[in-house]
Amino acid sequence: MSVQSAALRPEATAERPTPSAVASADTLGSNQRTQSRQRRQRRIQLLRIGLGVGFLAAWELAAQFELIDVFFFGQPSGIANQIWKWVTRGTAQGPLWEQIAVTLEEAILGFLIGVALGVIFGVVLGRNRDVADVFGPYIKGANSMPRVVLGSIFIIWFGLGLGSKVALAVVLVFFVVFFNAFQGVREVDRNLLANARILGASPRRITSEVIIPSALSWIIASLHTSFGFALVGAVVGEYLGAIKGLGLMIATAQNTFNPNGVFAAMAILAAVALLAEAGVTALENRLISWRPNVVADVTI
Repeated sequence: MSVQSAALRPEATAERPTPSAVASADTLGSNQRTQSRQRRQRRIQLLRIGLGVGFLAAWELAAQFELIDVFFFGQPSGIANQIWKWVTRGTAQGPLWEQIAVTLEEAILGFLIGVALGVIFGVVLGRNRDVADVFGPYIKGANSMPRVVLGSIFIIWFGLGLGSKVALAVVLVFFVVFFNAFQGVREVDRNLLANARILGASPRRITSEVIIPSALSWIIASLHTSFGFALVGAVVGEYLGAIKGLGLMIATAQNTFNPNGVFAAMAILAAVALLAEAGVTALENRLISWRPNVVADVTI
């Protein structure tokens, strides 16, 4: 009777999977997920390229068939010719690479200074509620000031050179990073802070080893947009008044009624911004590699 009952139970006769079989199944599943992710990435890249090519083709056709006025809207072929002229013959202000280098220098300096100040003030005010309550209205009031007005003030203060553009870029970057760092510090787990204090950690160690690493995700997230703001600050400052730079090229093209020149400079700026975004993403992956990449399939 016991033999029959044992025979009727599937678990008694089924073979248990060996460790090698389990490892092989895990490897197979991992390979399938990797292949699926690669197929999705290829599909996304093709859709991106198709969308861009389709838009440019529609724009070019609309210009060719005079559905839009090229005097106001330009056309992709004219934009490409303008970039080629700048590359081969230079711009009115000098070689194209020099204009890009000037704008990049202003943006990078403004970005670095703005990030440093934003992190410092965000952490300090995030840790001290009384200080945050005192300085809060002033920071909100400064953030509400129009950036174009600040650009004009900075040109009066610092002249047409590097300083005025860096100052405007710093202002634009500072507030983006500050508010993210401030909120990241406020969102730190209170139990984690209490445990660190119980273990005898000093305020300095709590800040450097608990608070800043916990708020790092917030800070890194702000970097994705802050470099773009640094570029905007540099270009707006150059547009208001400069000797060299992409902003001056845009202003010159506008003053000469050259829409292709305006769009060409904007295309160069977009390419620089995309390269900077790739750099920030690589930095993010290195700094917070411990974080589970749960949104890897939906990143832009």
